[in-house]
Formats: sequence, structure tokens, C-alpha cells
Amino acid sequence: MVRLVESGGGSVQTGGALRLSCEDTGYDYSSSCMGWFRHPPGKDREGVASISPAGVSIYYAESVKGRFTISRNHAEKTLFLQMNNLKPEDTGMYYCAADTCAPGWQAIATWLPREWGQGTQVTVSS
Repeated sequence: MVRLVESGGGSVQTGGALRLSCEDTGYDYSSSCMGWFRHPPGKDREGVASISPAGVSIYYAESVKGRFTISRNHAEKTLFLQMNNLKPEDTGMYYCAADTCAPGWQAIATWLPREWGQGTQVTVSS
């Protein structure tokens, strides 16, 4: 059974916005650090943003700072990624991920969580 289920992807033009959601069907959502990753076509997967269990600590990749916002809703056990001012280089498959908050989760560029969703496609056209 897949623990993390993403939704909200789609196709938009440059400057548009999308909101991704990730429902956590697991049992330890409240204690998990979570994050969003993306896999652009022809490139390696990259970290986008990560968030602590209480949502107090948040980290972003430089490429999305000021445009993307990660958040979580404990009542709904859902992780969100609000993406504004989208650019063609934001195109890719976006994945939700979760793991314990062992040292390293703050370094979004190198964090490798153990739980992954199946992804949702985001396409930004110029």
C-alpha cells in the first residue's frame, strides 16, 4: 500500500500557479519530516523544500525561494506545496517524501527520505 499520495499537478503557462497536495495514509505523519522533490526531464532528481513535523523549520532550494511555499495540515494529514510564478524550468515530476527527522533532513539538496509517493506531473509552458 502506498503511504503518500500526491495530487494537484497539471499544465500551466509561465507565471501561473499550482498547489500540490500529498495525503499521508501512514500512522506516523505527526512525527515525520516531509519534503517535496522534483525530477526535471533529462536531469537528476532535486530537492525542492522540506518541513519539520510542527512546520516550524522549513528549508527551500535556492531556485524556488520566494515562489514556492511548503506547509502541512495535521488534521488532514496532508502536505502542500503552493507554487507561484512558475517557470518552464519548474517542469518535472513532483514527489512527496517522508522520513524520521534524523540529521540531514534540513539539507534538502542531499536528503534521501525512505518513503516516497508516486509523483504528480507539473508542466510549465512558455
